[in-house]
Amino acid sequence: MTRFAGELSCAAGDSRPGREETEEPRWMLRAGLTENLLQKQTTDYDQVIEKLFSEVSGLEDFPKIPNPQLEECAIQLWNWAVTKNVGTTISKNLKAKVRHVACSLLYCCEPEHPTEGVIRKQILMASKTGRTWLDCKNPQMADNFLRLAVKSLETLYAQLTSRGDGAADITSSKGDVEKDLLRILSCQAESAFIQGNNHDAVVYMQRCKDMLQRLPKDTAYLSIMCYNFGIDTYNLKKFEESTFWLSQSYEIGKMNVKYAPGSEVQAKVLRLLASVYLEWDCQRFQEKALNAVSLANKEFTSASGLYLKIRILVRCGASDDHIRAGLNEMLESKVSLEVCLSTVKLLMSEDREVLALDYLKRVCQHFESSPDLGTALVLHIELLLQKGRELLAKQKIEDIITGHYTGKQLTPQALTRLHVMLWDKASKHFEAKNYSEALQWYNYSLSFFKAGQTEPNSAKLQRNRASCFLMLKQLEKAKEAIKEAERCDPGSIFTQFSVYKIAVQENNVEKAVEAVNAMGRLSKSPSASEDGLLVSENAASNLLSLAAQIALENGQQETAMKALGSLCENSKDESQVLTALRCLVRLVLSTIEKSREEMRNVDMEVLLPYLKMALQKVSHQSRLTAEKRTEEANWFRKIAWNSALQCESCPDRMRDFFVLSYQLSQLCPPDRTLLMGQKTCLLMAAAASLELCRKSPHSGQTEDLTQALEHIQICWEVWKTLKASGSFPKDPTDTLLLLYEFEARAKLNDPKVETVLESVLELEHVETKVLETIAALAMEPPAHYPLLCKKALRVALSLHRKQPQADLARCRKCVHSLIKLSLPSGVSEVEARVLEEVWDYYEEALSVIAAAPDDFPEMETLWLLTRAWNTGVLLYSLAQYPEAERWCGLAMSFIRHLGSLQESYETKMSGLYTEILDRLDRAKKNLIMEE
Repeated sequence: MTRFAGELSCAAGDSRPGREETEEPRWMLRAGLTENLLQKQTTDYDQVIEKLFSEVSGLEDFPKIPNPQLEECAIQLWNWAVTKNVGTTISKNLKAKVRHVACSLLYCCEPEHPTEGVIRKQILMASKTGRTWLDCKNPQMADNFLRLAVKSLETLYAQLTSRGDGAADITSSKGDVEKDLLRILSCQAESAFIQGNNHDAVVYMQRCKDMLQRLPKDTAYLSIMCYNFGIDTYNLKKFEESTFWLSQSYEIGKMNVKYAPGSEVQAKVLRLLASVYLEWDCQRFQEKALNAVSLANKEFTSASGLYLKIRILVRCGASDDHIRAGLNEMLESKVSLEVCLSTVKLLMSEDREVLALDYLKRVCQHFESSPDLGTALVLHIELLLQKGRELLAKQKIEDIITGHYTGKQLTPQALTRLHVMLWDKASKHFEAKNYSEALQWYNYSLSFFKAGQTEPNSAKLQRNRASCFLMLKQLEKAKEAIKEAERCDPGSIFTQFSVYKIAVQENNVEKAVEAVNAMGRLSKSPSASEDGLLVSENAASNLLSLAAQIALENGQQETAMKALGSLCENSKDESQVLTALRCLVRLVLSTIEKSREEMRNVDMEVLLPYLKMALQKVSHQSRLTAEKRTEEANWFRKIAWNSALQCESCPDRMRDFFVLSYQLSQLCPPDRTLLMGQKTCLLMAAAASLELCRKSPHSGQTEDLTQALEHIQICWEVWKTLKASGSFPKDPTDTLLLLYEFEARAKLNDPKVETVLESVLELEHVETKVLETIAALAMEPPAHYPLLCKKALRVALSLHRKQPQADLARCRKCVHSLIKLSLPSGVSEVEARVLEEVWDYYEEALSVIAAAPDDFPEMETLWLLTRAWNTGVLLYSLAQYPEAERWCGLAMSFIRHLGSLQESYETKMSGLYTEILDRLDRAKKNLIMEE
């Protein structure tokens, strides 16, 4: 097979005596593992390599085993690592372990008197294994193999010098040994360096350096190695060691110019050496630093070397003359404009302003024909502005503007930089309220824009100019600037904001509202703005918030409310929305306080949606702390409560406010006071719905009544919780809830209405007034429950009669209602059962009259008389003479209780009553005759 670099062969002459039998199992195990590794189908390289590696650890403790098969095994392993080319290659660390195993096995089977071929194999394998371990950042492991390599080299050298024939061949072989030794010594130097053993690294490197007289071709190799050591120690801030290694690098490079790294590399080494001295202690090592950089510039002149020299001179506090000489050298060396400008910045940063500006003038002259001259001119303006020399800076700017229109345009990069400076200066003047000055700087920037040019930056510039004009009260000029901004970037929210500001200044409410609406639309679709920044939704919301503030500052409350409303609709920052809603609510309330009575309902209608939005925002605001959520909910809850109390003439709106107050209270930690408030809200909401239905029946009445029932049911739950927390001896909530529920169910024709009445009757202290109210509700359209009405009235009447001093007037009313319900007008016949029931009511009426005859109204007596008489007449017409006589007689009994009407009615009724009695007698006689 084709051999690769580093691949070994086992010659027939290198065969070894047989192995010791006691070691057979161990080396056979290694051979077996090696065979597994060499199989092409094997994929678990890691495990096999790790097993082999663990087997050879501590191998030096075992006796030598001169065995050809073991040597062959070692060489096969070595070649496998060199020539491996099977899909996935092994890692550097595994490769080091394979080489480690192969090299260890080779030394393990070393004969007592190894041949030159065996020794050379040992040298190759040990040195390369050491190198590989170094590449793996494992210098301790590398040291073992590098020592073995040196030992084998010494053995080989001894063999070569002991031979007397072939002097030329011996010389050649000795040269090869020296080359190998130099490489191994350099690796040992690297290993010592990595381990922080600088002394040993120096010793090894010195040995290598001594060998360069015989091996000049390795000059560049050792020089670069020392340079790398210098870089590493510099990065670790080990300045003394760094200067040593960099000096060594330069000295080694000088030893043989033919094989040195080259003057460019040598200059690089010297520049780094100068930089180390500069950073280490500028004042202490300024001469060394200057010598190093000067030497570097002699070796190979470069812009970085010339710049470094200026840097050292400035840092060391050199005189202006010395620095000026260095600057002259820089210009004479034809360095780039960029380096010259960096030097100017360096001088300015080190307070060498005179030198810097003088040098900058010379640079501008030197690069007058360069297309990049504008960069220098812009830097000059920047430096002048930094030093507060605005007048001179303005002259330079005006010169650039003139050149811009005479064929000396700045590069795009320089122009952008100039615009940034101009805007920055204008912005600072604006903040300082120097609006005329700010406008002048913006106008400088405008001079570089072509007429009719359309781009976002142009629009932004015009908006900035408009802001200056506004502050200077030059409205017409501001409008012209904004008109141009709209032309350049019509879809910008900032442009609409500027339009809005002008409209507010002009007190043009319609125009301001249009701009606010446009801002709201634009806030929903963020777009790229000036300077590559994104106009976030939050930024858009901030503009709307600012718009409201501007309107309020100008006394335009209506416009402010529009801006805040748009903010609430479009902002996704719920905390900001809550703040806006608070402001809106306050504005609406202030309007309500000032408005006429007839306009208050309209204003209250405006307030309602803001409170609903507040409820939604507080409910879904995940970023609010529990304390903040409670604070917000309580604030809006109190507003809703107070608003409800102002809506007595509008039940539907009162209900909505009370419901909102209840819902907001649910977002607060519950306590006794809060629960009482919730109970009141729900009671009032239910009462408002019922009142709405009483005032005027409407199409949505069923919905209102259903809603009232829902509020009542929730209120029952709240009330139960409250009662569990303590006693409420005089609280009327139970009675009110039952009354409201009875009314709602009665009007909904709900069959549960009877159950509600039973609950009322089960109350511990039911009042007669409650029963009378229920009786009235039972018959209030669309409700029609005469039986329930009578039941309530009977219980009320009974309760009245049980009182120590009965309220005869209310008793009379109960009797009146019972008679009216039981004995309706215009009927053609009456059941006997009903007659008996009504008779009882009449007896109750007579007892009331008897108790206070003087207090009983004459018209009420007349009504009782008339109803009884008409009932008798009806019965008479039906030939029910005994019953007719009874009811007419009952009616006659009321005559004596009439006052002024007694004589008149007695005359009228006597004749008919006599006729009824005659008819009754004849009827009796006929009945006897028939019998």
